[in-house]
Parts: sequence; structure tokens; C-alpha cells
Amino acid sequence: MTKLQKLIAGMGEKADGILITSQINQLYITDFDFSDGYVLVTKEKSYLITDFRYIEAAKNQAAQGFTVLMFKGLNDGTLQSLLKENNVNRLMFEDRELTCSDYVKIKKLFAETELVPAGDLIDRIREFKTDTEAEYTIKAQRIAEKSLSMLIENFDRNMTEKELAAYLEYLMKKNKADGISFSTIAVSGKASSLPHGVPRDTKLENGFLTIDFGAVYKGYHSDMTRTFVIGKADDEMKKVYDTVLNAQRLAIEAIENGERNCFEIDKIARDYIYSSGYEGCFGHGLGHGTGLQIHESPRLSPSAPKSKLLENGHIVTVEPGIYLENKYGVRIEDMIYMSEKGPVNITKMPKNLIEL
Repeated sequence: MTKLQKLIAGMGEKADGILITSQINQLYITDFDFSDGYVLVTKEKSYLITDFRYIEAAKNQAAQGFTVLMFKGLNDGTLQSLLKENNVNRLMFEDRELTCSDYVKIKKLFAETELVPAGDLIDRIREFKTDTEAEYTIKAQRIAEKSLSMLIENFDRNMTEKELAAYLEYLMKKNKADGISFSTIAVSGKASSLPHGVPRDTKLENGFLTIDFGAVYKGYHSDMTRTFVIGKADDEMKKVYDTVLNAQRLAIEAIENGERNCFEIDKIARDYIYSSGYEGCFGHGLGHGTGLQIHESPRLSPSAPKSKLLENGHIVTVEPGIYLENKYGVRIEDMIYMSEKGPVNITKMPKNLIEL
């Protein structure tokens, strides 16, 4: 089934159509990225409605199955006419994306139509990546890996954290990334104890250097973390690094050997870290899905529903860490694709401890 067919099937008897207002879900369903307009999907017909700025591109790029229409605004009657034409009496809306003020507008304009919350309908469809989506994610990951390799080859200890982050982002774009997955994390020394530390305008400090980053290719995000040492690692640093690496290995091996429970996979890595003397030093979830957004379902986490399982089509990160307050931290992150042939680690960057 196509994404559009899955959406129509997901509506079932709850609604006659769905109005998609969030840019990310409009892109997902139509394969066209635009920031002004609406997508209306009914049981029989589907419409991409936008203004003059996007109309020509939309006609050329939108996925099959969509009628592209131009409108002048929400009040011009286009949407109201389409609802009547397609006998839409119950209209789903993105209750998790729509602002309160926009909901009030839509409720007023569609006063004769029953509005039905869509909940996580589109999110559940987006969880499961097609072969093409997986291909784009892998391409993004290869760009990220090439860029980090180039950075290491040209590593300059006199850089500031901000300069290093900016240089890596430049390399990703030079290597044909469409963008970056998120603002690059590059933190050194004591700042490496901050899981989401912000690069500082200070020279790189001796000790651990954690780099968390990703590239975007055709809208799909990669995510990878590698931790290096600037200078020489002492025995305790090596122990911390090896503990994180072993925790990740155990979690990935569990997935490869058939474990699918998201809560249990997190527990495997967490129990190992805690039993190694670092209880309380791993405060975030083990991983998350990626796609058109950097954080998607499913989650590998202590808060994951006990019934939530990894399934074919999921792409998730596995990123254990140890963070010792005001001392240093280590995180190592790979991406796992649940393919029809079995789990595949799509991250190829080496994970041995490298001293720079």
C-alpha cells in the first residue's frame, strides 16, 4: 500500500476525509515541501492546495494521486466547496499539530462539518519506512560519516567548539547534504558531561570530545554520535568508554538475536551501565526513531509502553551514554534499520577509542 492508501484506510469509518495542516505531514503524504496551504484527503479524491508561489512546482513534484489546486487563502471557499463536493460530513484534523487559534478558525469555517481528532494516525504510518525512505536515510548517514572522517583527517586542536561544529556542518553540505539534522553538538573536556551541551566559543579542551550530529538527504535525517579523546586517555576514561561501548554492543546484539521489546532493549544497556558502577549516570532513553524528523516513534526507553515492539520498517538509534557531572561524559550512537531480512546497523563509522 502507498502512504496515501494507508492514510485512507486508517481513517476507516471515523471520518470521510482528513485535513493536513502541518508542513512535515504534508511533505510526507505528498512528497512536496511547501509552507503555505493545505492537503485534503477524502475517500475518493486527494488535493494539494497552495498559493501562486508553489503552484508550478507542486504540479511537477507532487506524488501521484493528488489534484493540485491554487487558492488565495482559507476564506476563499476552496476547501468548503471540496468538502461539499466529496460529501465530507466528518473531517479529521491534526489535533496534535494545530494551534488553538487555528482550530478556532477551522471550526468556524467548517461549522456544518463534524471535526474528528486524528490523534497519532499519521505518526503511526510514518513509523514504518518504505525502501525509498530507508535508502534516503542511509545516504544521509554516508554523508555524515564521510564528513566526520574528513574532519578527523584535518583536526586542529586550536579550533573552538563552535568552529569545529561549523566546520563539520560545512563538510556535510559540501558532501551534498540538503541540510543538517539539528544543531551540531561538539563539546570537550568537562562540557562533555552535558548530554545536549552547546558548543562554546572556547578552544577545545583536553579530555573527551563528544560530537553528535546528522545530515539530511531528501528530507530524511541521520543521527550519529562519536566520542574521541583529545590528548591521552587514562585508565578511568578507558573504563567509561568501554562500558558505554559494551552497553551498546549488548543492546544491538539483543536486537540482532531477536529481542524486539523497546523497554527490554533499553533495560539491557541500562542494567549493564548501572551494574558497572555508573548507576544514575545514564539519564536519557537508549534511542529513538528517525525520519522526516530527528525524533520519531518508536522509542527505546524506560518509559516505552511495555507492549511496544520493534517491527520491520523501523529505523532507531542506539545511543547509551555515561555522564559524570563536572568531569566528563561519553556517548556512542548508531542507527539500526529493521529490514525485511533482519536488523541492519546502517552506521559504518569505527567505534574504537581514538586519541586526537
